[in-house]
Amino acid sequence: MKQRACLFSLCMTVLCGFLLLAKASGSEPQLSEGGQIYTKACAACHGPDGKGTAKAIAGFDQPNTFPDFSRCDQTTSEVNSAYAAVITYGGPYRGFSQIMPSFGKALTPKEINELVHYLRSFCTNSHWPRGELNLPRAVQTEKAYPEDEEVITAAVNARNAPGVENHIIHEQRFGMKNQLEVDVPLMFTHPEQNWYGGIGDVTIGWKRVLYSSLPKGSIFAVQGEVSAPTGNYNHGLGAGTTSFGVFGMYDQLFPTNTFFQLQGGAALPVDTTKAPQNVYGYATFGQTFAGDHGFGRAWSPMVEFLANRDLVNSAKTDWDLLPQMQVTLSKRQHVRGDIGVRVPVTDTAHRPIQIEFYLLWDWADGKLTEGW
Repeated sequence: MKQRACLFSLCMTVLCGFLLLAKASGSEPQLSEGGQIYTKACAACHGPDGKGTAKAIAGFDQPNTFPDFSRCDQTTSEVNSAYAAVITYGGPYRGFSQIMPSFGKALTPKEINELVHYLRSFCTNSHWPRGELNLPRAVQTEKAYPEDEEVITAAVNARNAPGVENHIIHEQRFGMKNQLEVDVPLMFTHPEQNWYGGIGDVTIGWKRVLYSSLPKGSIFAVQGEVSAPTGNYNHGLGAGTTSFGVFGMYDQLFPTNTFFQLQGGAALPVDTTKAPQNVYGYATFGQTFAGDHGFGRAWSPMVEFLANRDLVNSAKTDWDLLPQMQVTLSKRQHVRGDIGVRVPVTDTAHRPIQIEFYLLWDWADGKLTEGW
């Protein structure tokens, strides 16, 4: 296998040399079009149709991350900069196989962009939401893009009564625009000088993307969910009643990588003597910075504005601020972390300041142990 990989790398080196000579001499072929570049530099391994060349021809075993560019479910969730990074620096730069060589010295940035544009043409269904619209996840505000993620969140009271609230969230995409979400909370409360811990109210939700446009940088989705009274009501671990929820999400990305996300909805418990009906609105504003000309580690400072109001007489709206920072942790950028501080703006004497953070794993991009 190692011999085949070396042979493959040698062949790619020779091919890169050919590209450099062709560019230097100005002779044919002209490599200004993405399709021509793909044919000369990529088709030997990735196949003329983008599905990959058979092992007997390519001479190597395809790793489990080897892309099939014709499969929209595999390619549309990736962003152009991820493809450009791997083409420029080779597979290991993003934690992929070393059999993908670097073309950074053989192709100009413009030619790489043309090549990425050509790769996009293998997916012929334009209705799949593009990965560029998968904005950085905020701590509280739900994003509109459907994802395959495991997320572990935590909120620790830093003021007032001690308390810890964790959530284990499974998100799984189905088809082009749908996503299942299962949220299992683990609660720890400390009323009257006694600690209680256990599972809270488990929530199951279904998200549906209704609109997305990459040229406009916009995506809109709705989600419905139901929470079962699985938490202990007497110990403050659950609402004690079944609750239904519905909300909408709108995300907007600008060419400068500035973005905002909006979420608004309602929680509607069946037994309002145990839990009040509630309406809420969240807004997140942020900016993503990435090192190494946009290919390296990404940092996304964000601030959330959170408003909640119970639908009972004389209730007032609770306002919170939640500044935070998300950062990519793995080379593949499929593992990310976020930490922030939630600060009450109203009713500050009775509501806690909280340290909130999460760890996110985009499991569609590989195992948790891969890509570092």
